[in-house]
Amino acid sequence: MGEKTTPIFPCRSIDDCWAFYEALGFELTFRQTRPNPCIAVQRGDIELQFFGLKAHDPNMGLFMCYVMTTEVDALYEAFRGGLKASLGRIPTRGLPRIGRLGDMSYGVRQFLVTDPDGNQMRIGQPISDDFSHRPTPKDKVGRALHTARLFVNSKEDFDGAAKVLDHLLAADGDSLTVPQRVEVLVLRADVALQLDDLPRAQELVAEVERIELDAEERAAVSDELQRLEDLQAVVRAG
Repeated sequence: MGEKTTPIFPCRSIDDCWAFYEALGFELTFRQTRPNPCIAVQRGDIELQFFGLKAHDPNMGLFMCYVMTTEVDALYEAFRGGLKASLGRIPTRGLPRIGRLGDMSYGVRQFLVTDPDGNQMRIGQPISDDFSHRPTPKDKVGRALHTARLFVNSKEDFDGAAKVLDHLLAADGDSLTVPQRVEVLVLRADVALQLDDLPRAQELVAEVERIELDAEERAAVSDELQRLEDLQAVVRAG
């Protein structure tokens, strides 16, 4: 059988919507302005459609789709580069935004990208044959990071993630290994920006910058260091 699913999302303006997806490297395959404005875009095998709805509230949107790919790192770099070229920065908060690339507990390497209308693509590459959630780690640090990442990457519950990470830093901050400390601080800085707490984000980024890493440690936290670069640009701009 040859079925295929194409998500159809709302947008406030088909022109603004197209500008965003063009920056991501999509092609415009269909456009209609009357009687009902709509567009279709495509990048490789990813096909999306949008219909104009002036009354749409992007902050209330719960529209999303999951895209499976065999080259998630390359796609992430292409999206980051396209957004930076278009916007002059990599958007890490608000709308639009692109999240951290990292390995999830359910067997995928994943990132999220949300367009100006709140529509979200979750893009992942399988890194396991088992897509069920892994058991929660037994150690306190692993458990906290596991929970906080699920809050951020699955629910976008930034308040919940902040509480988990702040408790970890207050109770066990001195016992963290160097890679663990980098992971916790970068994630907490990311969460602070999502919560519009710029002073806290600046403080956390500065703390990470003071940490000295050897080659092995840098390799262990390469995803966090890549995300740190994006956060640094935001906190320095103020």
